[in-house]
Amino acid sequence: MRRSTSIIFILFVFTSLVSPLVLAECPGEGNTVQIKAPAVSKTSSGELIGVATTFSITVAPGSGHVYVETWPLTEVDMQASARLAAQIAGEVLGVDMSKYDVYIQVRADAPTIGGPSAGGTMTVGIIAALEGWKLRDDVMMTGMINPDGSIGPVGGILEKASAAHNVGAKLFLIPEGQRIQMIEQTEKKQIGPLVQITSKSEPVDVAKYAKERWGLEVIEIKDIYDAVFYFTGHKIEKPQAPENVNIDTSFVKDDALKDYDNTTAYFNEVKKELKESDVDYSTYNLLNNALEDADQNIKSAKDAMDRGMYYTALSLDFQARITIRTVEWSLKARDERDIENLLKNVDSEIKSIESEVLNRTIRGITMLQAEAASEQRIEEAKDYMKDAWGSYYRGDYLNAIGSAAFAYERAQTARFWANLGERYAAGEEINRESVKGVARDYLDNARLIITYISSMFGESYMQDLISELDKGESYYEEGKYSAALFSGIEAQVRANIILDTIGINNETVLKDKLNQMKNDAKTAIAIAQSQGIYPILGIAYYEFAQNYENQTGTDSLINAMIFYQYAKETSIIFVKSKGTPKIETPTTPAIPLVNTTSTQTSIENETNTQTGDSKRNGVIIYTSGALLIGLLLGIGLGRRL
Repeated sequence: MRRSTSIIFILFVFTSLVSPLVLAECPGEGNTVQIKAPAVSKTSSGELIGVATTFSITVAPGSGHVYVETWPLTEVDMQASARLAAQIAGEVLGVDMSKYDVYIQVRADAPTIGGPSAGGTMTVGIIAALEGWKLRDDVMMTGMINPDGSIGPVGGILEKASAAHNVGAKLFLIPEGQRIQMIEQTEKKQIGPLVQITSKSEPVDVAKYAKERWGLEVIEIKDIYDAVFYFTGHKIEKPQAPENVNIDTSFVKDDALKDYDNTTAYFNEVKKELKESDVDYSTYNLLNNALEDADQNIKSAKDAMDRGMYYTALSLDFQARITIRTVEWSLKARDERDIENLLKNVDSEIKSIESEVLNRTIRGITMLQAEAASEQRIEEAKDYMKDAWGSYYRGDYLNAIGSAAFAYERAQTARFWANLGERYAAGEEINRESVKGVARDYLDNARLIITYISSMFGESYMQDLISELDKGESYYEEGKYSAALFSGIEAQVRANIILDTIGINNETVLKDKLNQMKNDAKTAIAIAQSQGIYPILGIAYYEFAQNYENQTGTDSLINAMIFYQYAKETSIIFVKSKGTPKIETPTTPAIPLVNTTSTQTSIENETNTQTGDSKRNGVIIYTSGALLIGLLLGIGLGRRL
């Protein structure tokens, strides 16, 4: 019996090793196209150079598989990007890709840093193969393919333009907003026996440079629809946003008004409690300064409400309450046992809210979006409680209280979003498992982008995002797909922003990029509304981005970009294109080279102002006051409800 089992196992292993090669063999039927794309290769000295790659893409009747063969091997896995390319090609054409297999062979003269930057090219090739269209051999492009069909930013634009010229391309397509590239220039100067080496970054207009040096036309493109037109001459009808788009957060106006009143009352009570306490001078000043910061947030919330920015007001009140609650709990905690009981009570509150949220029946996409946001916030609250217990066991009681306060308030926002989603419950019941596939796609795509950036520019920018992604993977393995989805979205958005802004500190250029992202977010919201979905998350994040946009400084611009991107992604996250698009066939196959450029809660009294005995004035502080200042004054940066 053991021998037969061993034979079966050996056969299984042998079959597993051989069958992918057999299965991946290109079929005799179906359409095949060849399309070139530029890539970046790293020399032995670490220099980046442009190289041309050739993609042979076959689409044939099958069962939804995507096979990729690369030679030499790429430094970044191309499988995830190829799978996304096939998915987007099907959505753009209205084709069920589960009835087709896609075979992609990639050839280059040197090992390349591949993957995301060829996503747009692969999508064009798959569309052309599906439709039997011919491709121009004098056009090349670079750019990621994003889940919404837009062409995402990439690195090495100048090197890739050189590669396009070297293989005879006349037209080079690049992602919108990447015409201006920051190039590092190194200068050597002899000073006696010493050599002084200096480096500086300077902006280069790729379109102007490529035209003057090689006669290569460089055009920025927005999405896959533009790319397909330049490669084939065929115009595919793209989803159009309605002219009048309603973007306002008055749907939470009553919540904001109530929350502001509760937070103001809570602030006044804790302020009075601090004044009546018997804490020492330094502790009083520390806690009082924290309350002054909370007071400023409350005043900003009032200003936001006066301007009709109700979600922003809720978020500012949320930030204020974290600080107020930390001060209150610090005053009430007289000993270690008090803190332990406090943490246990917060754990219990989070479990109660989690049970309340997960037992709801989801009806309709709008409610699904809100429930997904709610579940993600529950997981965030749990993570802060892990930090709180860690600080407690280290004897760092002040940070334990601060993390617990954040966890408590974050859990209340989970309840808020769940209640908000229930207001918009409509339509058929949706299973929470439906989020699983979308979460997997976002996690894979984010991982691919982060790996790509690391291979191009090093990992110094990536550590926080890698941690966020690892956390998302943990959520996914535990079956918490909504939390995994939002971790994937956050990692992908922030990675794209890094890639799109790396080396740029010119506010004019950044504002051009921001305006494009703002318009994209508005379009995504409109498309969702046109399909009967009210994207409450997208609208809320859009307004929060506007709040940052109205502030000064580069950091505010970057934060605005991030939240406009959140607005876009959360608006279209469960939206699929409907029907078969209209395709305009050109009367002549030639495409003129056009020189185009683009400009660069109701928390329902969850602020509970009484926790334990409000007359206890004892305070336990065993750590440096600087830690509390950092926690209380810095914790609200970028924090939304």
